[in-house]
Amino acid sequence: MDSVKNNVDYSSAEYLNKVDEFWRAANYISVGQLYLKDNPLLKRPIVASDVKVHPIGHWGTIAGQNFIYAHLNRAINKYGLNMFYIEGPGHGGQVMVSNSYLDGSYSEIYPEISEDEQGMAKLFKQFSFPGGVASHAAPETPGSIHEGGELGYSLSHGVGAIFDNPEVIAAVVVGDGEAETGPLATSWQSTSFINPITDGAVLPILNLNGFKISNPTILARKTDEELTKYFEGMGWEPIFVEGDDPKKMHPAMAQAVDAAVEKIEAIQQHARENNDATRPVWPMIVLRAPKGWTGPKEWDGKPIENSFRAHQIPIPVDQLDMEHIDHLVAWLKSYKPEELFDDNGVLKPEIKAMAPKGIRRMAANPITNGGLAPRPMKLPNWRDYVLDNSERGKTIAQDMTVFGKWARDAIKLNPDNFRIFGPDETMSNRLAPIFEASSRQWEESIKEPNDEFLAPAGRIIDSQLSEHQAEGWLEGYVLTGRHGFFSSYEAFLRVVDSMLTQHFKWLRKADEQAWRKKYPSLNIVDTSTSFQQDHNGYTHQDPGILGHLADKKPKFIREYLPADANSLLAVANKAFASEEKINVIVASKHPRPQWYSADEAQVLVEKGLKIIDWASTDHDSEPDIVFAAAGTEPNWESLAAISILHKQYPEMKIRFINVVDLLKLQSPKINPRGLTDEEFDTYFTTDKPVIFAFHGFEGLIRDIFFDRHNRNINIHGYRENGDITTPFDMRVLNELDRYHLSKDAALAVYGTAAAQFAQKMDDKVSYHNSYIREHGTDIPEVEEWQWEPLD
Repeated sequence: MDSVKNNVDYSSAEYLNKVDEFWRAANYISVGQLYLKDNPLLKRPIVASDVKVHPIGHWGTIAGQNFIYAHLNRAINKYGLNMFYIEGPGHGGQVMVSNSYLDGSYSEIYPEISEDEQGMAKLFKQFSFPGGVASHAAPETPGSIHEGGELGYSLSHGVGAIFDNPEVIAAVVVGDGEAETGPLATSWQSTSFINPITDGAVLPILNLNGFKISNPTILARKTDEELTKYFEGMGWEPIFVEGDDPKKMHPAMAQAVDAAVEKIEAIQQHARENNDATRPVWPMIVLRAPKGWTGPKEWDGKPIENSFRAHQIPIPVDQLDMEHIDHLVAWLKSYKPEELFDDNGVLKPEIKAMAPKGIRRMAANPITNGGLAPRPMKLPNWRDYVLDNSERGKTIAQDMTVFGKWARDAIKLNPDNFRIFGPDETMSNRLAPIFEASSRQWEESIKEPNDEFLAPAGRIIDSQLSEHQAEGWLEGYVLTGRHGFFSSYEAFLRVVDSMLTQHFKWLRKADEQAWRKKYPSLNIVDTSTSFQQDHNGYTHQDPGILGHLADKKPKFIREYLPADANSLLAVANKAFASEEKINVIVASKHPRPQWYSADEAQVLVEKGLKIIDWASTDHDSEPDIVFAAAGTEPNWESLAAISILHKQYPEMKIRFINVVDLLKLQSPKINPRGLTDEEFDTYFTTDKPVIFAFHGFEGLIRDIFFDRHNRNINIHGYRENGDITTPFDMRVLNELDRYHLSKDAALAVYGTAAAQFAQKMDDKVSYHNSYIREHGTDIPEVEEWQWEPLD
């Protein structure tokens, strides 16, 4: 392709010299952010007060990333690209800050950081400084959707962002330390899911600078031949650029980026003109440039550049130790700032012209701030799918299958901005109805009849068994303005609980930025739950995601535990319409009795909880005991226990509360949404015994009741007891079953007068234990139990 466009020769020595000047300016700004808080252009002799007391940050990847950024700017100008930047290497925040400052987008958002000497001084001081900005590409940074605090997800986020964005290229810089993480290694397989017709493209740039914090990196020690074999096996065509001489590196990098962009354009043109979604071999770039490039060569007789010693602060200079300040000044002046900025500290116009214009600037691309064309999700009317539960518990249905019908129609209503992600568990999680609306997206070969529901284009991506990929794709998708959910086995949400933490932190900090648009919520559908694992056993029993997320700022966290299909539908209607939340929805996939009407489900979701009058005998008076249940099995077992107790003690005044929005129970001291003490007391009383049947670890409920008047509570939750056993026995093992609940309730109300009944319940448990070991199934009394209306 001709290098001359719009009368500009983008490959000429003159143009590349301007690219070099932009790169040098970015390097200067980046070093200044590490060390300085005043005198940004070194117009006067530097003094201690110009330097930070504690320079904090990382230098090792910065010059290499600035080099990449400058050449991506060049490609955007040449080809008119819709491109944005994802910074994978950790602690490289000044890269995006520096480049957005140089192209003007930073000052547009933060006018006080003006494009002059005064603004530059403020820019330098705020970096990694109290009250300033982070050393990562945080939400405060224009152009960022990926912070990189936890390594491994840059490529997954980039791929999630380009799904259904056919004109976008995500330029994803992968650090060679990051490339050693399991999630990143897995994400190279994303080529199997990118549709060249309907999706955009990802351009991975593997930044092999050779070292981590104090060790060499593995891929950097591989030969080009070894790397070529590795990446070709994953569906990539690597283009290598290597060296440390800028005069040679600029033409080489320009040629490599041009080749990659033209390859992407050719792939997409062929696919779209011929309706051919056959998986192509996508280009990528492997950049071998020294760690700490353009920085100090050595210190104290040991190498700095091209060694691990360049990782953080390479020269020991701070406000309290100015012995080597001349070395810092020499380093800064090596970039020749007088050639880059005028006397007022303004970047010279011919250098600024190297940056793209308007929203073509990577830091101003709207995809990085809520999406290119964000739209609310169109929600099916959830009441169209509800079950008739007028005969309580008589209908048997699978909650996830009912929800699957709702999700099926959500796909139809949102054909290009709603996707479902998961790690090969969609069918196991009983979401089969969604395949009536869409196949799985899959770009590899399809072998029928062995394969099922595979197609080059689809709204479901679950064909890679990786929680990291599913979660990373969903995050990239919603951070760019689209909608979806991630369905996973409950226990294995713990695989990505740190990713959820990072997403929460992003939401919290982004919410503080007035210029940031709101994101659709991240929806997690948590099924195959701990209390019925069947053959999977103890390894698959861990409801700890609830406690993990309950520790986060409650403004951004919702935990829903619907007890049946109608409640699940009402939850979905609310959660999928929300913004700026992480919604965890715990749902059953097994055949279950169905309990609540649509109107009851509506109240349960809107209020968070409800006194269930048809399962209560207190008749609005002061109860003798309160039963509360949060979760499918806790609800079921509580109702069975109430039935047992009512037959044994018809005079006992029982109040039953079903809880769906768990965190509404928190005190307003912790959660502004929480029930007031007065409201809480109207449900739970101030002193009557409470039997709380809970789906998760008991400590979470104990914490909730700690700040309340009524601490007379007996919690039955998951007690880290599990096995390969019957469904009911899982409840018995954790004392969440009807017999343990009934026993503890009777003792709480009647004390020793209930000893005989307590023994009867113990005998039931003993009988159960013997029966299942002989017959392999639960006792008939449990299997055949049905709810009978209370007299």
